[in-house]
Amino acid sequence: MATPLADARTTQKGLRRSVVAGSIGVLVHWFDWAIYAYMATTIAEIFFPNQDGTASLLSVFAVFAIAFFVRPIGSVFFGHLGDRFGRKKTLSLVIVSMAAGTLLLGLIPSYESIGILAPVLLVVARIIQGLAAGGEFGSAAAFLAEYSPPKRRGFGTSSIEVGSVLGFLLASFVVWALHTSMSQEAILAGGWRIPFLLTVPLALVGLYIRLKVEDTPEYRALEELHTVPTSPVTEVFRSNSKQFFQTIGIETFMNCTFYVVLVYLITYQEQIVGIHADRAALLSTVASLVAIGLIPLSGIASDRFGRKPVLFTAAGSLICGAIPLFLLMRQGSDIAAFVATGGLAAILAIILGTHSATVAELFPTRTRQSGLSMAYSIAGAFFAGTLPYINTWLISITDDPMVPAYTLIVIGFIGLLTVMTIPETQGSDLLHESDLAIPNRTPAPVD
Repeated sequence: MATPLADARTTQKGLRRSVVAGSIGVLVHWFDWAIYAYMATTIAEIFFPNQDGTASLLSVFAVFAIAFFVRPIGSVFFGHLGDRFGRKKTLSLVIVSMAAGTLLLGLIPSYESIGILAPVLLVVARIIQGLAAGGEFGSAAAFLAEYSPPKRRGFGTSSIEVGSVLGFLLASFVVWALHTSMSQEAILAGGWRIPFLLTVPLALVGLYIRLKVEDTPEYRALEELHTVPTSPVTEVFRSNSKQFFQTIGIETFMNCTFYVVLVYLITYQEQIVGIHADRAALLSTVASLVAIGLIPLSGIASDRFGRKPVLFTAAGSLICGAIPLFLLMRQGSDIAAFVATGGLAAILAIILGTHSATVAELFPTRTRQSGLSMAYSIAGAFFAGTLPYINTWLISITDDPMVPAYTLIVIGFIGLLTVMTIPETQGSDLLHESDLAIPNRTPAPVD
């Protein structure tokens, strides 16, 4: 069994193309989701015009959360597909499904045109996006972790989150351009559709690239060893339950911070701090640029110093820095708002650069995609996806604008406690003993 293992560790042909293939789908996915969040106030007017401002915004974020609740269904399907038939097939199917949901969203008539059917179709579009999103992270993380050299795996997998933040950066730029080039009346009349329809060419480029790559060395090793699992989802709960729950903790830490800083913050700055929409979009762009610059450095640091020290640093920074940064943001100064937004983005970047390698190294290759997909989706569905709604609701009933800061402190403690339970996995072998054993094989008789 030594030969496939050696091949899986030395065959790195097409590494650069593989990095692009893994990250471009993530870019498309987060571009879709960020556009929805950034256009929340406009979508509220289009699809929920008969409600007051807070109620319509809550409705928009409730639809946002619905997509998270269907993610686990998509994660089971795509996780099984990736572990059973290979990473490449999943990567291609996910990006097509994702684009279909966003295209539908961009073509839905307004409430004024078709009445209640408009928000119903909005929910349908978000469900399609949510199912596809259930498979994106697990597919990309397994794919890139297995293609990256062990000593540079943190750096290699950090490209996933560079792709995600590039999606947010592109989305914030498009929204900023929309608000600066069109009047609010023109946006409401149909201009709001433009960002969603831009997904189609992005997805076609991503699909083309993903169809050109080979499957990962580790997955090909399983095929050579005849140890490809038949029921990977069941195997996760039977053999890797500890890793599964640890991954839920890490991904809750990452996802919740991500959604507060890059999704909810722009609405918070508009509605609570009183920053104009185009300036809030510009602040979001600053946050994305800061994150893009720091994410690879975080991955490199985790390759050099270990995954746990980097994640401990992020958790501590979140716990100690959330309140000061939100107080600074509310000072009414442009400089203060830029510094506060950049500070939150820097903390987020530390988490983003390290989490993918950390959780990918916890699972054996046989169940890696299923375990990552399901844990990531559960963290998003039950925690991160509801945060915009919860924060908006809590601020409305408490009249306390510091609610998001308190939320981030709790998230920091979740990360701190979870990291304490995991082993240090820096540079570990992705082919575990369970990958090399052939299940239910009868030993040959001894003469």
